[in-house]
Amino acid sequence: MSLAEESSDSVFTEKEEEEESFNRRYTLWIKEALDELPHNFTITDPFLSGHPIVFASLGFLKMTGYSRAEVIGRNGKFFQGPKTNRRSIMEIREAIREERSVQVSLLNYRKSGSPFWMLFHMIPVFGRDDGKVINFVAVQVPISGRDHHHRKLTSVGDDVSSLDHSELVFGSCRREVCFGNFVQHQDHRALPVECDDDEQGLEDWEYCEASESEKLRAAEAINNVLSVLTRYSELSGRLVCGKRCCLRGVDCLSSSLVISLGRIKQSFVLTNPCIPDMPIIYASDAFLTLTGYKRHEVLGQNCRFLSGVDTDSSVLYEMKECILKGQSCTVQILNYSNRKDKSTFWNLLHISPVRNASGKTAYFVGVQVEASCRNTESKELRPETKQLSVVGAVRVAVRSSFMVTC
Repeated sequence: MSLAEESSDSVFTEKEEEEESFNRRYTLWIKEALDELPHNFTITDPFLSGHPIVFASLGFLKMTGYSRAEVIGRNGKFFQGPKTNRRSIMEIREAIREERSVQVSLLNYRKSGSPFWMLFHMIPVFGRDDGKVINFVAVQVPISGRDHHHRKLTSVGDDVSSLDHSELVFGSCRREVCFGNFVQHQDHRALPVECDDDEQGLEDWEYCEASESEKLRAAEAINNVLSVLTRYSELSGRLVCGKRCCLRGVDCLSSSLVISLGRIKQSFVLTNPCIPDMPIIYASDAFLTLTGYKRHEVLGQNCRFLSGVDTDSSVLYEMKECILKGQSCTVQILNYSNRKDKSTFWNLLHISPVRNASGKTAYFVGVQVEASCRNTESKELRPETKQLSVVGAVRVAVRSSFMVTC
């Protein structure tokens, strides 16, 4: 198979997983129902690598100029640009880490490259049974800066002589280039220079505050989208709600931890020793590629599901003993893939405990390197070094997650 074909298959698999993740939760008819809503919104899945968009409304597509195929699978940062306020981005990231709602004004960019201000209102959607964040819903309401500009000028009347230059605010949208741009009238009144509302002018806005009516529209849209998601989750039997209805289950990872783990590109799994049979609770994309399994086929399984008739039982026993003692170990084990030919592969496996801030073992991480790669990577890092770097990255992600949730 050529590299181009492999890349094509990989993209198709990712798109397929995004479709499955959404449809499994809400049934196949959810998209038709969401398409009937008039609002601009996207729905993302923090448990897929890269926290991608899994649904984009028709209103959002019309507003941005993109097709649905161009948007699905993208992270929301795809719509940001050079003038997007970094402080607003940090507010959104913190809300995702803390699994809470947020409302900020944001400058985004259309497909044409033209910028526009919008009110960004995002909420988490929780599983009713386990309290886990299932999705994030983000509503985008365009901010009508031009209208605000005229309303403000009308409200102060024609006589603006009593106002200091610094007090002249052009609507709710303050522009860096507009302050100080005044002309002196013959009767010594200070009049603001009319600022063009072209695309360049939008880029020069420092900040744009949404009106109360726009904030109400965003809240209404959020409620309507959540209502549809709730109704269709009842049909599938996997209920969701807008507030965490119960404590998050011990087998549930926080969305912030999942996003952090998704940035680690090597093959690894995370298991929970506090749950009977120590099931896999996270599997990286590289692990799925190596083994040929889909994510929903892996989560909840014990790692021995990769073993087969020719797997050395003494190696399995060695791994079990190290886990019981809370120790690290490295073994070479014959595993079975889920590919069409049910092929086997030699797995250089490193297992290590991952402790929380109090020093208690919270998880075990298993890092896999196909043994046949050991001799082909002489110019790169040794497999053992790569495995230790993955363990270190996972430990940092876990401890950071505990700091957020504690």
